[in-house]
Amino acid sequence: MERKGLSGSALKIIAIVTMLIDHIAATVIIRILKFGGYNDGLYQLYRVMRNIGRIAFPIFCFPLVEGFMHTRDREKYALRLGCFAAVSEIPFDLAFNGKVLEVGYQNVFFTLLIGLIMLHYCVKASGNAMKAEVVIVAMFAAEFLHTDYGAWGVLLIAIFWFTREYKWYQAVLVGGWNFLFGIPIQYAGIFAILPIALYNGKKGWSTGYFFYLYYPVHLLILYGVSQMIVIGR
Repeated sequence: MERKGLSGSALKIIAIVTMLIDHIAATVIIRILKFGGYNDGLYQLYRVMRNIGRIAFPIFCFPLVEGFMHTRDREKYALRLGCFAAVSEIPFDLAFNGKVLEVGYQNVFFTLLIGLIMLHYCVKASGNAMKAEVVIVAMFAAEFLHTDYGAWGVLLIAIFWFTREYKWYQAVLVGGWNFLFGIPIQYAGIFAILPIALYNGKKGWSTGYFFYLYYPVHLLILYGVSQMIVIGR
């Protein structure tokens, strides 16, 4: 009997939709508020959309761990992430900073790449102490490179990896992870537990490079829209 629930591709769809909602608020609505004057209704919409966006990152981390476990070529997987991290950096900087290149903050693909490399060395490490050292080094690397979500993002990937056989522990730790930031907007990320809990272990439909290309393309589109708002003012 086929297990019901959400496939890996369905989870990714949820992640990109919630990410899009977040990014529309962070690039377009914020500029309307900035150049069009304060509007309480629009500001409340902005806050709601940013809260919805907190669901995306945990869901992106979960398929990363699943992909690491099941891929036949981990080096190719890492190379793919690295390439799209590089390709996405200019769209990321344009959308959020209005600059062609901003070295002070790197896109989320770099966080995922560091997490993937961390998992590779965790597998090779002998003993829990060495595994903990690998995680700590990866967290420092994310902070040093100023990647999106930084050390906490890498820690979440580690949580998914080490609790992959213990779903109840995973739900509790992932839920608690959202409160590490100490900011109310991140608390909404706890709702990511629900779709992850419904994962049925299936890959789902083949999407090729769609999920990779979606990230830089949607950022370029949002940058274009935000610039039209600025010019229009």
